[in-house]
Parts: sequence; C-alpha cells; structure tokens
Amino acid sequence: MVQITLKSLAHTYDKSPDANSTYAIQEMNHVWKKGGAYALLGPSGCGKSTLLNIISGLMSPSQGEVLFDDLKVNELRPQDRNIAQVFQFPVIYDTMTVYENLAFPLKNMKVHKAKIHSKVTEIADILELTNVLSKKAQHLTADEKQKVSMGRGLVRDDVSAILFDEPLTVIDPQLKWKLRRKLKQIHQQFNITMVYVTHDQLEASTFADEIAVMYDGKIVQFGTPRDLFERPNHTFVGYFIGSPGMNLMSVEPTQHGVSFDNVEIPLSKGFREVIAETASDNIKIGIRPEFVHVWEKETPSALVSRVEHVEDLGTYKILTLKLGTQQIKARLQEDQLVPKDIAYISFPEQWTMLYVNEYLVKVGENQ
Repeated sequence: MVQITLKSLAHTYDKSPDANSTYAIQEMNHVWKKGGAYALLGPSGCGKSTLLNIISGLMSPSQGEVLFDDLKVNELRPQDRNIAQVFQFPVIYDTMTVYENLAFPLKNMKVHKAKIHSKVTEIADILELTNVLSKKAQHLTADEKQKVSMGRGLVRDDVSAILFDEPLTVIDPQLKWKLRRKLKQIHQQFNITMVYVTHDQLEASTFADEIAVMYDGKIVQFGTPRDLFERPNHTFVGYFIGSPGMNLMSVEPTQHGVSFDNVEIPLSKGFREVIAETASDNIKIGIRPEFVHVWEKETPSALVSRVEHVEDLGTYKILTLKLGTQQIKARLQEDQLVPKDIAYISFPEQWTMLYVNEYLVKVGENQ
C-alpha cells in the first residue's frame, strides 16, 4: 500500500495551455494516506474520473506531480505503478471462466501455479464467487462480473492501491448495499489504500472513512461524512450533501446580523465583524433542514412562515415553507406535529452557517 500525494497538480485538455485555458483539474495539493478508504464525490463533469486516471497513469497531468510515497510516478506507465483500477463497466474476458479471469494477472507475472490456485480460491471465497469459478464470464450477472473485475486486482500481492471509478453504476439497486458492504470488508481485511469515485453520497459515506468533495475541478472539502454534513466548507457541499440539501439564502448585512426580503437573522459579533471587513457582496447564510426549529404556535424570536407543502416519507416529514420570497425546507420527526398554514421557525445559532464568496466563515466559538 502507498500514500498518494498530489503536488501542485492541474490539468487542461488544451494542447497548448495559456492564461485563457479551461482547466478540468484546477491546481491542488492533496494527500491520501496509506491504507485509508477514501471517496472522491461530486457531480458528473467535476473532474473526478480525470483525477483518477491521472493517478493511475492513464493520463498525464498538464502540471504538477503524482507521488507514491516519496516516488514521483508521472513518467511511469500504468502497469508499472502497481495500481488496480475498477471501472464503471466490468473489464473481464467473457470467453474465460471466472477462475481464468482471476488467475490471468498472476499468470502474466509468472507466478507459480500452486500460488495462483491459492490466491484465486482465497479471493473467490471473499467475493462469494466460489460457486461460479468454472462458469464462463459471459454467463455471469452484472454484479458477479463486477466482483470478478475487483478480484483481478485483489489477487495481486503487489497492488499498492485500488481505484474504483463508479463501480456500482450497472448494479441493480437491491444489490448495491451488499457490494458496498463487501468493499468495506475487503478494505478492513487487506488494508489497501482505496479511492472510490462516485456521484452518490450514500455510496461515499458508507464506503469511505474520509470524503473529498469535488466541484468545478477543485476539492472544496475533505473530511468525514459528519464533517461534511455538520460543517460544509463550501455552499456546494451544503447543497450536494444531505436530502434535501442545505437551505442557502443570499443576504445583506444589517446592524445586528443579515437580512433578506426584510427578514432579519441575528448573527454573533464574530460573524458581524467578518462581514464588516469584507468587500464582497456575495454573502449567504445556510442551515440544514434537520436543524430548522419549527414551532406550531407563536414563539419569541421565531419567524413567521407559510406552509406550502408537506412530504410524508414515513419515518420523517419534509416541510416546504415560504419565508419572504425564499423557500425553506425543514425536516420533522414522524411524531412531531405539522403546523397548518402558518409555521413559526427559528435558526439555532450553532447550526447557522455564514458563507462569503461561497466559502464557510469560521470564527471563535465564543465570539
């Protein structure tokens, strides 16, 4: 296993980059530590697969370095990096049996026949493929084919890291949870550095210890699933993580905080000082639906909103409220009373986030 370091890495598809070039990967410095389970999460087109292909050697970056431990690997071919990559669609040989597919990488490395058999049967057992070892790959189900594709990387003792590029895309929804659990089990058993690319926040949070969220070619936050939920560092993280995502409102400064549509939200002294010092007019506040307090009756300091819609999801309800011209989402527990027509809401200070130029403002806890 290796530590993967990206040093001043950037990439553009322009053949002759200049100041006007568009970069698929904007300059970044990032580290995936040895033996960690990481997810690279973001929407289509944000640069996830490009970054993964640079790490594996399928693409060369326009600038910067890729380091495996302390070794620069920019010039190394993919086969020399000891990286296994699992793609959206299984890469296997349909005319070979499952056993032959799993054994193929080891045969190419001239591994002894007894060792090949030992490794193949071990990995087949872990991936629950023992019963189909003699079956031709073309007759497998989609999830079995993807497990074979994963197994081709796991049979090798020299694999430094495994990169997964949306590996569950073709898998039936009812089987995805099983494969996610299997991947987690494999990581715990082999302790290999793993990077998992996905646009699905559930896949990312169930697989990874830490998640790198990508947006517009940048990693805008790197942290645990809890970090991303409770303290989103960028408005995109707030919007993208959670169901529904964070409520975000563009605001203007006032004497006691900020306001929108003549609705004033008081803020702490620390936040007010930051706002006073910024020249930007791109100021937003954000709060997750889970943290919006909803009162059925009039409450001191609560804001008056109109109930527009109630979505009953069984174990909880999502309220769509109108505050000024802004729609606010609030999440209620199943046993909580749902206000009719008018709801009184408040934004607890500890869960109200302030963003300037889309990034989270952090001030002292006691200000």
